[in-house]
Amino acid sequence: MTEIEIGKGKRGRRAYSFDDIAVVPSRRTRDPEEVSTSWQIDAYHFELPVMAAPMDSVMSPQTAIAFGQLGGLPVLDLEGLWTRHETPEPLLAEIAGLDPAVATARMREIYAEPINPDLISLRLGEIRDAGVTVAGALSPQRTQEHWKTVVDAGVDLFVIRGTTVSAEHVSGKAEPLNLKRFIYELDVPVIVGGAGTYTAALHLMRTGAAGVLVGFGGGAAHTTRRTLGIHTPLATAVADIAGARRDYMDESGGRYVHVIADGGVGTSGDIVKAVACGADAVMLGAALARASDAPGRGFHWGSEAHHHDLPRGERVEVGTVGTLQEILNGPGRGADGTTNLVGALRRAMATTGYSDLKEFQRVEVVVAPYQRS
Repeated sequence: MTEIEIGKGKRGRRAYSFDDIAVVPSRRTRDPEEVSTSWQIDAYHFELPVMAAPMDSVMSPQTAIAFGQLGGLPVLDLEGLWTRHETPEPLLAEIAGLDPAVATARMREIYAEPINPDLISLRLGEIRDAGVTVAGALSPQRTQEHWKTVVDAGVDLFVIRGTTVSAEHVSGKAEPLNLKRFIYELDVPVIVGGAGTYTAALHLMRTGAAGVLVGFGGGAAHTTRRTLGIHTPLATAVADIAGARRDYMDESGGRYVHVIADGGVGTSGDIVKAVACGADAVMLGAALARASDAPGRGFHWGSEAHHHDLPRGERVEVGTVGTLQEILNGPGRGADGTTNLVGALRRAMATTGYSDLKEFQRVEVVVAPYQRS
């Protein structure tokens, strides 16, 4: 890709966000009812190509059960309020009512309670007993401490999720997590991320990961670009990492690693473009936090919002647009792309003539920057 001269001493590659691209119809159309949006990772099949982000404003054990019953893959934050407090509901209500001026300080106090391994087992057990696929997430820093508790609780999929996750973390203070050895020794599939570049993702694929989360600091509740100056426009990142998946398949003799767009996927159009760029599924945070039955009560935040040293996120008000059912499967309440997300994906696939997600990854895409009038 052509580089642009930023100045005499620095050049940079042009990268694209989802707002910069558009999907192009083909010569064929289909009936939306004949389009499949299902996907499978390892032995687990899902009707919807959607993972729920492991964030307290998005997933509680009960919301995870409901989300799984609707056909998605719920992921519970195992470092959140549900594994730190016996009864987190009053704290969730308090966070939703905090004045913005004191929100970060108070959230730090609430999240200072240590993680309770017994609560990890209890929460995952609730989801497992409901017959829903069980997935839990830990940061790389907490994985070595709590992974055995998570696996013993009967988790189906293990998610290692951070602002960024690399296969080669260098530390002079403590022995870093050896991802390749960890994944090799684990009995369950592991999804890791985020990753934002071809090289970083290729190294994660070589660790044996079943899936790679693509994104870095682009979510609605993140301020990573403002605080650290780091950002990966997601259309380019997904396309780059889909290229890494293709090359890794050749290198490994056919092993397929799933690419999951994570962060900055706020509307149904973003989901369409993520798949068009090569994603197998998307991870949604703010889009699901808008559900009237979400734990955040119209607010959304991630672990970065209460970081003890350098917050790189904030609690944001996203409002409510409908129930979880309406957000995922409709009926849509408006024309802004925040409800009936999967119905919109199905219609986009039908309009462009594709019958399943794998086919739709081959759809034509054009660069067409869009500014709302």
